[in-house]
Amino acid sequence: MIVSLVRTILLYVVVILAIRLMGKRQISELQTSELVVTLLISDIASIPMQDSGMPIFTGLIPIIILVVCEIVLSALMLKNGKFRKFICGRPVIIINDGKIDQKAMKDLRMSTEDLSEQLRQLDAFNIEDVAFAIVETNGKMSIMKKPSKQQVDAGMLGLNVPDNGLETVVISDGEISDFSLSLCNLSESWLKNILKEKNINIEDIFIMTADKNKNFNIIKKEDLK
Repeated sequence: MIVSLVRTILLYVVVILAIRLMGKRQISELQTSELVVTLLISDIASIPMQDSGMPIFTGLIPIIILVVCEIVLSALMLKNGKFRKFICGRPVIIINDGKIDQKAMKDLRMSTEDLSEQLRQLDAFNIEDVAFAIVETNGKMSIMKKPSKQQVDAGMLGLNVPDNGLETVVISDGEISDFSLSLCNLSESWLKNILKEKNINIEDIFIMTADKNKNFNIIKKEDLK
């Protein structure tokens, strides 16, 4: 029992490190090679977990080899565009200047329902509003609406909007985030001074956000008892 527990924990840690080495993409953003390696690693790791009689290195060695292969493959794709296109394919335009490319949809085996669903997820509920739609190499769709259907922004109206920079969560559930503070060029002493002025303890804060111009918002914890 203890041996199985230790083997499972060890393999669990190894798989996490393997995925961490390959990058931070989400499942929906994985390229073809990354998805294949991820599936193989999960499958290989499950075998030593179930069979305690199998040497653990029988599972570790293939995982290490797959991770090394993926890292080498990624490096080659960065240096060679043709090789990248061979492995990952290329983006496909399915709506070009407002016209649907039915052949491209057929090649992708994409139905009209699939197209409509993905457009709706991108806030395009009318196909006629879309000027260009491109299926990227990871399977996700990017669109550009027609100029008459695009949302009006401050630049179009000639407005000068102040740049407050990135708003980050500097306190989450009573814990200070040094990384978020550094993104806004803020210090922990500034943060503590604000809390002192507001007479609020860090432990009582659920979320506190701030930006580079020192604008902040505090949400206190609720008493859920």
